[in-house]
This record gives sequence, C-alpha cells and structure tokens, in this order.
Amino acid sequence: MHISVIGSGYVGTTVTACFADLGHEVTAIDIDEDVVDALNEGRAPIDEPGLEELLATHAGDRLEATTSYDAVSESDVTFLAIGTPSNEDGSIDLTALEAAAEAAGEALADKADRHLVVIKSTVTPTSIGEVLEPAVNRGSNDNPNVEVGMNPEFLREGSAVDDFLTPDKVVFGTNSEWATDQLHAVFDPLLDEHDADVVETDPATASMIKYANNAFLASKISLVNDIGNVCKEFGLDAYEVMAAVGLDDRISEQFLRSGVGWGGSCFPKDVDAIVAAARDEDYDPALLEAAVEINDRQPERLLELLEDHVDPADARIAVLGLAFKPQTDDIRNSRAIPTIETLRNRGAEVVAYDPVAAENMRERFPEIEYADSAASALEGADGAVVVTDWDEFAALDEEFDAMADPVVVDGRRIVERRDGLAYEGLTW
Repeated sequence: MHISVIGSGYVGTTVTACFADLGHEVTAIDIDEDVVDALNEGRAPIDEPGLEELLATHAGDRLEATTSYDAVSESDVTFLAIGTPSNEDGSIDLTALEAAAEAAGEALADKADRHLVVIKSTVTPTSIGEVLEPAVNRGSNDNPNVEVGMNPEFLREGSAVDDFLTPDKVVFGTNSEWATDQLHAVFDPLLDEHDADVVETDPATASMIKYANNAFLASKISLVNDIGNVCKEFGLDAYEVMAAVGLDDRISEQFLRSGVGWGGSCFPKDVDAIVAAARDEDYDPALLEAAVEINDRQPERLLELLEDHVDPADARIAVLGLAFKPQTDDIRNSRAIPTIETLRNRGAEVVAYDPVAAENMRERFPEIEYADSAASALEGADGAVVVTDWDEFAALDEEFDAMADPVVVDGRRIVERRDGLAYEGLTW
C-alpha cells in the first residue's frame, strides 16, 4: 500500500519508518524543511533506539519525505500524527491537528476513489466528531469518498520501534467495514508475524482506550509510589513488599517500581486531558486527580530526604539524570525539572549530568552547571540525587569518594549501597 503520514515528530517519524519496514511505500509530510531533509537522508530528527537504522535502510526506496500535500491524494491511507499539546487547563490544543486535518481534506476534495484518513494523534473522544472529522469534511467539500478513523498509538519513548513492531494490541476505530479492512491491509504484514490482539471498535471508543490505558498505568505507578512512601515511613523496603504483591496474577509485577514519579510527553498530558474532558462533562475524576497530586509530590519527598543530611542552601548538589526516562533525550515533564527548580529556590548550587539530555535541559536551565560525566558531577558535591535510572549510574562506586560529603538520595533504585556512603532510597 501507499501510506501518507502527516507530521514527522516523535510518533510520525516512528510510524513512517515502521510502515516502510513492513513493506509499504510511505510518504512523510511535514512543514519543517530541515526535518524533511533529514528523513530523505536517512537521519532521525529524534533520538530513539533503532529508528535511524530503519530510516537509513528505507530512505530513497520505500520512504520519502516532502512538504507537499500532493502525496495525500496519491496514497491509499493517510495518517495524521500531529502533536496535541496541553492548554493551561490541561485540555488538548487541537489547532495544529485541525489545520492538518483540513489540509488533508483539501488534498482529497477531488478524489474519486475511497480514502481513509486515520487519526494517530492522541485526542479526546469528543474531539473526533466535533472538531477533526468536520475539519476533514470541510476541506474535502464533504467528499463522500473520504472517511475518518482512529488508530491510537501505544509507543514508549526509548522502545518505540520495538513497541510498534511487537505490539500487545492494535486498535482500529472505524465507522465502516471498508475502513476496518483498510486498516487490516495496513497492519496485516505486522499481524502475520506477531500474535497481537486486534480490537475493532468505533473512533471515539478507540480514542478512549488510549486514554484509559495511560490513565490506568499512571495511576498504578502513583499508587505504588504512595504505598512506597508509607513503607519508607515504616522503615520498610517497598521493593520487597511489591515483589510479593506482584505475584498476584490480578496485579502482575509490571509497573510496581516505586520512585520519583512519571513524566514524559504521554502520561502527564493524557491524564490532564482526560481529567479536563471529564470536568467538561461535569464529572470530577477524583482518583485521577489524586494520581497527579501524588506524582507531583515525589520530587519534594526526594529533597526532604536530602535535607535530612544536607542543608541545600549554598551547598553543591549533583543531579544525576535529566531525561524523563533512560534511552531518550526527552526532558518533557522530567522529574529533574521540579527537582532543579526546588534546589535553586533553596539556594543550592546545582551541577547536572545526563548522557544525552543535557543540551535539552540547558535550554530550560542555562544558568546551572552541566558536567560531562557522572564522576565530574559528583566531584566536590555536598550531596547528590538520582532522578533517571541510566545503567551507567549502577556502576558508580569510587566516584562517590570524590564528593565533599558522600550523601546520595536515590529516586530510582539504581545506585548500590556501600560503606562510606550515606545512602537514602526514596521508598526503601
């Protein structure tokens, strides 16, 4: 099939490369000429394991990029993968996605064959029927051959390529049997190789599945963190407790690692969005609001433990890890951000280190010091906090001896306790 993908951000670039790897002819469409040039040269505009290899393999063959929407009408299926950032009230900003939907419709106004426009972006259920489908129809002059569907993504940064190519499930949200068949044609090369569940439903329900999925996982992490905080107050190891809890097959062992909290582009935005959407319907989602509150409190608890050992005022504090999770340079909603902000507000001199995310964080905090290694960050520090569980932090040992005061508060259970080190685990 010929697939066009509008938007070459994190999701768009990943699905473009993966569709090409499945054997489809793929045209990526983006307004940023630098991104288009990078894709055509086989270079990834984002840092994601395995992505650049796929782009290098398929660019100039099955994959090409352009700023023109002409490829939309020439393709069989179009995917919209435009960002939906948060407004101040937590609701999603559909401005860019609505514009892209209308532009896609315009490109299809004269198409005589049936064409499916698939929303890949994460949007609330009401957004599809109230905003996006009307935008496509407005652009196409209500061309009856154009249909709108929903195919939510379940990609995790740091493992997005693997998540796409080895999914647990794929969700097809459509309004017709023909549209469902089109999505099957897109994904059959993948489903023939992997035994993933296929969920066939309507677009609004497909959208809600994505929000429910992320809201559940975020709430599970917050619950585990809340239990972990209780364990810490009792002097117990939350990891030992949850290892036993995870043996219950009703709960499972996944997402039971307590720590400094969740961040990134998905969990915070999606939970905020579904909370805001629920409030618009006059429903107060108290549990989801509590999950956010607990998550926002974890960095403060990290620093409270640090203050049991070190007064941050005029102290040199090393912050290890700036990305919201390992294997990515993404700092969006990283727990390092409130950690650094609070340290600076309390008069600390902050020195930060991350193997890949330092330059992104420098744009947010240009005034703090950035070390070129964990050892350099620790040298002369009066204390350290671990915010991201990069593997290299597990290998730290003698580097702590170079600290002025060897105090480490670990928010991710990655550093080993050792003699001569005042070590505090956030929930253990």
